[in-house]
Amino acid sequence: MLSMGLLSWISGDPQMLALLAQHWVLGTLLVAAVIYIETGLVIFPFLPGDTLLFSMGAFLGIAGVSPLLPLIVVCLAAILGDATNYAIGRSRFGHIIVQRGWIKPRHLLKTRSFFERYGGPTIIIGRFVPFVRTVAPFMAGLSGMSAQRFLLFNIVGGCAWCSLLILGGYWLGNNTWVREHMHALFAGIVALSLLPVLIRSAWHARHKR
Repeated sequence: MLSMGLLSWISGDPQMLALLAQHWVLGTLLVAAVIYIETGLVIFPFLPGDTLLFSMGAFLGIAGVSPLLPLIVVCLAAILGDATNYAIGRSRFGHIIVQRGWIKPRHLLKTRSFFERYGGPTIIIGRFVPFVRTVAPFMAGLSGMSAQRFLLFNIVGGCAWCSLLILGGYWLGNNTWVREHMHALFAGIVALSLLPVLIRSAWHARHKR
């Protein structure tokens, strides 16, 4: 809700647009930091990566700032985040995290089911699923996936996730109709990001019955 109201306010305020255009580097670094924390630290799966990336693209589009450099920076943050999470999973500390219950059991089970269904490409697919994108690289390290194989999936998944959301937001941020209906658009983005989780939960509930 905060991001919806903020974007509507910025899009209608010329002074705010000028300020955003002047300080887009700082904004990019803040977004990159959040993305790194969400993907790199397995105990922070609740951060809103999808909405944040899309909002960033929309902000850049509204302010008329090229998305190329911000996209490169955020892609690097996403790739480094997964690499950090993978390294934690492979370390002794990864087993301690699991034993002490610092990751919710349902998140572990959900990620395990993705690995059982998709295998290594879970690292790519999981980028687009809340919670799974944070736990998947940790599980890959914990299960002993080779570093070379993980790196390939990590780069492809990180670049695809960031590019689709940032460039999608950028394109829509330049669209007049979209600016006028930004609240509905963001509600749809949030709903789509939660849809895979809701479908999976409904499937499990039906399976148990």
